Amino acid sequence: MTTFNGVNAILTDIEGTTTDIDFVHKTLFPYARARMAEFIHNHPDEPAVADAAQALGVASDALDAIANGLIGWIDQDKKETALKALQGLIWVQGYEQGDFTGHLYADAHAGLKRWHAAGKQLHIFSSGSVKAQKLLYGYSDFGDLTPLFSGYFDTTTGAKREAVAYERIAEAMGFVAGEILFLSDVVEELDAAAAAGMQTCLLVRGERPQGAERHTAVDNFDQIQID
Repeated sequence: MTTFNGVNAILTDIEGTTTDIDFVHKTLFPYARARMAEFIHNHPDEPAVADAAQALGVASDALDAIANGLIGWIDQDKKETALKALQGLIWVQGYEQGDFTGHLYADAHAGLKRWHAAGKQLHIFSSGSVKAQKLLYGYSDFGDLTPLFSGYFDTTTGAKREAVAYERIAEAMGFVAGEILFLSDVVEELDAAAAAGMQTCLLVRGERPQGAERHTAVDNFDQIQID
């Protein structure tokens, strides 16, 4: 058991932290990839399509070029805000139709419920759009968990490996950075959060990453004690 003191809020990553990476890469990404072209052709006036065209540097009416560019980004696992927005819109259909539910580790579910019951604020910071975050937790394996969370942040706030993003998040949350515990499976994200003054904890759900020694590391949420 690892104890963190003076924590009043938890900021957590999703992929690899609360959620199996395989769910994202083997369920969500392929689902959006297979439906991207159809969605764009059926929603040419969707603002997210225009944003994607601008990000790709193509004309807003070049629908095939937009779709092909976004599919290429999916294949490259690009963390582009325009792509994440459109993926989120496509995933709405999948969740609402019951094609899948949002994966959540059982220990993450238990930990989030435990900390919420103890009066700790819970927030999300993920490269996936806020819409995608709310869908995953709203249609999770454990039901609708959105009431547990006080806020959501995505890359519109800043890059996850840059300290300024965490400074902005701390300000938006209304806490001194040192009162916030950031949970992630990515060392470089934790480095950025620590540089902003946050407490950090590395989730090692598979192979121990390089640089892990720079942060307190645990295997699951059950090993985290917050006082």
